[in-house]
Amino acid sequence: MKILEVKNLNLGFQCENAFRQALFDVSFSIEKGQMLSLVGESGCGKTMSAMSILRLIPKTARITSGEIYFNGENLLEKPLKDMRNIRGGKIALIPQDPMTSLNPLYTVGDQLLEIIKIHQGLQGKQAEEKAIEAFDAVQIPAAKSRLKNYPHEFSGGMKQRAIIAMALACNAELLIADEPTTALDVTIQAQIMNLLSEIKNNGTSILLITHDLALVRENSDEVAVMYAGRIVEHAKNEEFFTNPNHPYSQALLKSIPSNRGEVLETIQGQPPTLSQKIDGCKFNPRCKYCMEICTKQVPLLKTISENHQSACFLNS
Repeated sequence: MKILEVKNLNLGFQCENAFRQALFDVSFSIEKGQMLSLVGESGCGKTMSAMSILRLIPKTARITSGEIYFNGENLLEKPLKDMRNIRGGKIALIPQDPMTSLNPLYTVGDQLLEIIKIHQGLQGKQAEEKAIEAFDAVQIPAAKSRLKNYPHEFSGGMKQRAIIAMALACNAELLIADEPTTALDVTIQAQIMNLLSEIKNNGTSILLITHDLALVRENSDEVAVMYAGRIVEHAKNEEFFTNPNHPYSQALLKSIPSNRGEVLETIQGQPPTLSQKIDGCKFNPRCKYCMEICTKQVPLLKTISENHQSACFLNS
């Protein structure tokens, strides 16, 4: 059963002198109890795709077309009042930057309790017990006393864990995790990923946004690779890592350090900016397989084998 379906999502930004498109026909879906990873370099559209689901996009951004179905209902047609009930309660978010996600004027406990009271309907001692349980789940020591601390009394890693606790406390059906382990050391990172795997096994669907392909290999069910606002490859986890098809996917995997003595490769150049005009496939200036057609036409995402899609003219 598909809990989330994003269909042909197009989004752009109103800049000073023109409207610049940032997402191009982005489509993906997530089954109940499944983890889908969106991967790619910074600026490729991963976070903006996720924020579109919650309709938490910047004021200068505009969704021009597409559909986003959650449990069969199009979120783009929902009134904002309904979206406020969905955010946190049914779709939880672990934001990318924990440093700016907590209000410095309130204790971390007050902020966690507010979420529990709104979305779980718990009050008093029951709400406090739920908050302590959430802190314990993300390995925050002395959970009860830590509820009384202000954000500035938490380290960066502790803030990240507190944000994750807030997301988990709501028992949401879909969890959007945007770089959830960035500020954490390796040990805590493993604990958090084990926790995410546990809640996934309990039926929660997860959209994981990350640069860390090692985390993806160990935890995801499916992988979608984004480049310049488009999904260029989508496959089951094992198929993606054993048989990457798109040149960009291959380059990403070859740029991961290994202990096997292999030469570390780099991807030449930079991802294009919104204002940069590139005809055809936007990866063509960096692609060693670039052909003439690549500079004239945009390749469509096509099925190349069972559960594996890729957008490349090499498959023609």
